[in-house]
Amino acid sequence: MKGILLTKPESGFQAAVTDIDEAQLPEGDVTVRVDYSTINYKDGLAIAKGSVVRKWPLVPGIDCAGTVEASSHADFKAGDQIILNGWGVGETHWGGLAQKARLKGDWLIKLPSQFSTRQAMALGTAGYTAMLCVMRLEELGIKKDMGEVLVTGASGGVGSVAIAILAEWGYKVVASTGRLAEADYLKALGAAEVIDRATLSEAGRPLQKERFAAVVDSVGSHTLANACAQTRYGGVVAACGLAQGMDLPGSVAPFILRGVTLAGIDSVMAPKALRSKAWSKLGCNIDAKKLDAMTREIGLAAAIPAATDILAGKVRGRLVVNVNA
Repeated sequence: MKGILLTKPESGFQAAVTDIDEAQLPEGDVTVRVDYSTINYKDGLAIAKGSVVRKWPLVPGIDCAGTVEASSHADFKAGDQIILNGWGVGETHWGGLAQKARLKGDWLIKLPSQFSTRQAMALGTAGYTAMLCVMRLEELGIKKDMGEVLVTGASGGVGSVAIAILAEWGYKVVASTGRLAEADYLKALGAAEVIDRATLSEAGRPLQKERFAAVVDSVGSHTLANACAQTRYGGVVAACGLAQGMDLPGSVAPFILRGVTLAGIDSVMAPKALRSKAWSKLGCNIDAKKLDAMTREIGLAAAIPAATDILAGKVRGRLVVNVNA
């Protein structure tokens, strides 16, 4: 089978498309014939830097969608179509950027009937994470008539899907991006306003003018701190990423003086019931035309340079990887 293999020679590391012996596949009770994978920010870190890889050699790819070829797991049989997101795959366990994957059945969910495997990977972990964020806002009482919702990193995968979902649910969305040339794209997804990320990305005051009822943040660092400082009384900030940095150079002021909730969103180890609910909601609440508009398909070889592009913020929306192309 063909796949991207990350290896670590004496100096540095290498990422290359190569022929891989299926006998090298790791242990698992389900073998999947992969149709599509995708490139997320974490995949970019693995392929371009090797920084999240914990086991060498490794096939990267935290997502895949395809068809079960063989299974000893009670929930899956040959012919079932499945989705995988996270669970350390592409970090400690061989992932989805190859034509086959051997996985634990407990990690998998069945493909919702509304999606093809390609559409599932057009969403991938980014889209599933966006839905987890929006679900959390809703669970914590954020309603569409309470005010604007800020989405940071708006041109990226999480941001693009979050905008589409929030707009579909009737929220007024403000999109923050470093690429103002993408304003038409973001408005087509449903953003009511597009702002320059520079207004959020530098050090700011602990408390600022109240503006946003809620925030979906995939950026972290100063952007997250400023977003919290601009969140209205009783608002909610769903934090799911660290594109700007892992630090949070802010203050407790928004939380203790305005009752703001900072809700952490984890997609990697989320329990199966929660991820199944998120995928079910995606099947009912994502516009197929918008999903297509934010998606570009590439082959395995193109995934390697795409990893560098996604880290540099050059990728708009979602990249689907056809592992058989």
